Amino acid sequence: MTKKILRRTAIIELGGAGIPSLLLRADLDPPVPGVLLLHGYSASKEVLSNTIGLARAVRGIASLSFDLPLHGTREDEMFEEARTNPFGLLQHWKSALVESQDAIEWLAAHEAIDPLRIGIAGYSLGSYIALQTAAAEKRIKCIVVAAGGDLPATPWTSMVRMVTDPLTSARKLKGRPLLMLHGTNDRTIRREQAQALYDVASEPKTLKWYASGHALPASSADDAAAWLVEQLG
Repeated sequence: MTKKILRRTAIIELGGAGIPSLLLRADLDPPVPGVLLLHGYSASKEVLSNTIGLARAVRGIASLSFDLPLHGTREDEMFEEARTNPFGLLQHWKSALVESQDAIEWLAAHEAIDPLRIGIAGYSLGSYIALQTAAAEKRIKCIVVAAGGDLPATPWTSMVRMVTDPLTSARKLKGRPLLMLHGTNDRTIRREQAQALYDVASEPKTLKWYASGHALPASSADDAAAWLVEQLG
């Protein structure tokens, strides 16, 4: 039988501000597992919700997504300046981390969500935030990193690593299951960056490759959803 999908768009308080969010779940008796979805650069909450989120909803896993700072409906008059100002970007990164942790808190407190079965999934930019959030939030039981990896080698890498180091975050998972999905021809976050992240993470871990670039094929959403069902029930 096809499950009815419930879609709730709302403003929820994250980081002390009202943030546009989207909760997607099947019409099942609660509580159900819940996963926080974090989108990539220049995307929005709808992008992952309409792909990975939908694939999870039909399998009985709820998902919460929200617009990260400077994305979706949160663009404002400071948009361009913040993107080019390193200090502005640093502040927005910190805001994204606080909001992500608050979103886990929101999921755990929701009447329809089982607080003992919570996961997190991030795509590209969102994968860095997901890893750092998981390192700090022990209620997260499993992590999906899609099109993510270590930082690229640039003149600013060492400075960026002081703010967010995906390798350090991966080491802090300490036995919580990790699924990585990556394209063999990804030129944005390259294959060796994904492999470097995978190598430092502890077991259990899985790295699944696709014959694609940075945009993963539609089958990756189903693969991630099926894996989350195994982890969260």
